[in-house]
Amino acid sequence: SGKTYSAMNELKNSDCGIYLAPLRLLALEGYENLKKENIAATLITGEEQILDEEAAYVCSTIEMVDFNMDVDVAVIDEVQMLEDIDRGWAWVNAIIGTPAKKIIMTGSVNALDAIKKIAVYLGEELEVVRFKRKNPLELLDNPIVLRDLQAGTALIAFSRKEVLLYKQKLQKYHKVSVIYGNLSPEVRRDEARRFRHGESDILIATDAIAMGLNLPIKTILFTTCEKFDGVQRRLISPNEIIQIAGRAGRYGHHEKGFIGATNKKTLQQVHELFNTPVKTIKPPFNVKASNEQIEAIASHLQTKSLTKILKFFKDNMSFSGPFVAANISSMIEASHIIDQRDLKLQDKYMLAQAPITTKSTIIKQAYEAYVSAVLRNKIVRYKPSITVPKVAKTQKDLLQVEDEVKKIS
Repeated sequence: SGKTYSAMNELKNSDCGIYLAPLRLLALEGYENLKKENIAATLITGEEQILDEEAAYVCSTIEMVDFNMDVDVAVIDEVQMLEDIDRGWAWVNAIIGTPAKKIIMTGSVNALDAIKKIAVYLGEELEVVRFKRKNPLELLDNPIVLRDLQAGTALIAFSRKEVLLYKQKLQKYHKVSVIYGNLSPEVRRDEARRFRHGESDILIATDAIAMGLNLPIKTILFTTCEKFDGVQRRLISPNEIIQIAGRAGRYGHHEKGFIGATNKKTLQQVHELFNTPVKTIKPPFNVKASNEQIEAIASHLQTKSLTKILKFFKDNMSFSGPFVAANISSMIEASHIIDQRDLKLQDKYMLAQAPITTKSTIIKQAYEAYVSAVLRNKIVRYKPSITVPKVAKTQKDLLQVEDEVKKIS
């Protein structure tokens, strides 16, 4: 529809600005677009940084926003993500706290009422600009089986296991790219590049491609309409299917986009979901504790234990306006490790925000080592936990290699 393109043009025409993206690949895409026009820029994500001290523009994943950097224009992409259970707080905090003269938010229309409520609470003016899709989407009437796939097709699966299973089936007959969350930034970037430049003709991906990735997809086929959301296996929502479907039929490459499925059951679900009205996002909206709130709770409880502070925030904090405390269970897990070290409270809080899982022994041990290195003010050196195979022959091999990548990133 061109909404992000329009927002980025306004960013480029400002004296200084920041682009806040939901994905590392999108932050990188924004960074590369600026660099193509010889505009100096900095890239900051949780996994990599390309710093330019002379740059007036920053492209960043939304969790990495600098609330102390004044800018003329801030572009907050995919603002409908503010309802996400795990990450929604990052959008809400950015909308409220980014020190910009003008904030441009792009996203689905179902987020509009939510943004209006936040604007009213903040006492800020809100201008609404609506965009229409530039080329049509067509729902296919019959499923397309794997042997009949054509170039420019993206298969959607909802887990790493399923993505790799379809890759194994298709790579005998097609050049295949894959995109899923646990891939390293370099591999994800190269897989997207290969598909974009025609070096692969089929893309197999999770719903990560719903986030506006600039890929020349003609047809999107769902292999299933069910996903595990971290709590339960469920049917995807009408909004989720519309977001994913919106990637088909890239303007300037295809006259229209096609949406379908690889089997009859899923195709029927696609038709039903696609024609179901999208639900409006409603309050309350998740917010995360600020540094000042963490200090205030510490003073109130007379404690330096981050675990106690975070649990108090989770159980007792209430907010004026349409807000509620965010889910911080992963931070509480990390705080158990951090509280064993003699660190300043703000350093503890910063370290607790690292996106780790203590379920992986490799990740947990690496995290403990990194925290110890920070305490000693030492350079963190990578030490492999396993002998990394040249080729991952089993799911276990792949999982271990992915954990090794997470250690570095």
